[in-house]
Amino acid sequence: MKRLTLTLIILCLAILPSSAPSATINGQNYVPITAWAKANGLRCAWLKRGDVLAATNRNTRLVFDKDSRMAEINGINVVLSYPVASDKGVLLAARMDLDSTVRLLMSPSGYLKPDPIKTICLDPGHGGKDTGNHTFWRSEKTYTLALALELRDQLKRAGFSVILTRSKDTFVDLPNRPALANRRGADLFVSLHFNATKAAHDQVQGPETYCITPVGASSSNAQGEGANYGATPANRCESRSLLLAYQMEKALVQNLGVPDRGVPRARFAVLRDATMPAILIECGYMTHPAERKRIYSAAYRQRMAQAIVKGVLAYQKLTSPQRARPGSMASGSGSRAEAAAKPARSR
Repeated sequence: MKRLTLTLIILCLAILPSSAPSATINGQNYVPITAWAKANGLRCAWLKRGDVLAATNRNTRLVFDKDSRMAEINGINVVLSYPVASDKGVLLAARMDLDSTVRLLMSPSGYLKPDPIKTICLDPGHGGKDTGNHTFWRSEKTYTLALALELRDQLKRAGFSVILTRSKDTFVDLPNRPALANRRGADLFVSLHFNATKAAHDQVQGPETYCITPVGASSSNAQGEGANYGATPANRCESRSLLLAYQMEKALVQNLGVPDRGVPRARFAVLRDATMPAILIECGYMTHPAERKRIYSAAYRQRMAQAIVKGVLAYQKLTSPQRARPGSMASGSGSRAEAAAKPARSR
């Protein structure tokens, strides 16, 4: 009898999957990516042994880099809150990132309740005495406003109500921008900007779409705040902001054919005080010789606005599937909403 019991125990141990140990790194619980992937129906394979790991199934492809905060989620780069770590050749990721970032973007419908979108607040960056980035004789403030006006028209044709933080070349204090969106009951807040770099002008191009930094994490922007910053009003809906930023970055990259600079995290003033899903889009680089010419083109800004509308519609489809009334302009495939996302005639 004892021999039979011992045999059964040995068989059970052989059948049960071995559980790789978790670890605490800088106060965060880290788990082996391979174990997490297996539990979530993904298979792992090294792209570069010991350094770059891919986890895939029929619908998902994830790529993790050792010592990096950047992960690739279905072709789009997303900044994690904590860097991927390594222990004896095993890559580990913070459980917080795997559960609240990666898994959310893999299957958002399982995390977010329906939330209809009616009103969108557009925030053309800078204005008045604040010129923003300046290349030669052209100012960022001019092109953020031009893009916002084009985008407003396309969003209206798609059936949304739109409010602007400024509709002409005026200066608006940063706190007043999300405050207007809060006061008017906007369902989304989208701040529009154009980027610049001090070096490698002919190499750095493409959009990046920011969302709020999670509580307890450091921001990933150049002026990033530390992990002890504390909660902000925007953290109440940080999951929705992340999903909106992800869908927006994907729409811009796929529809404009530009490099993906990812979804970073920041506590910008226009993001941290918003009480609705809020993103800040750096729509491209005014310092890149070819990209700036496109930015100055009304036809290209129409295409950019079209891509942004598609990003909003993709987010809307995931978060409010029962959103539209019968006959609504924003409902259904082949609808007037999709038609409105196509650029109008050139101005």
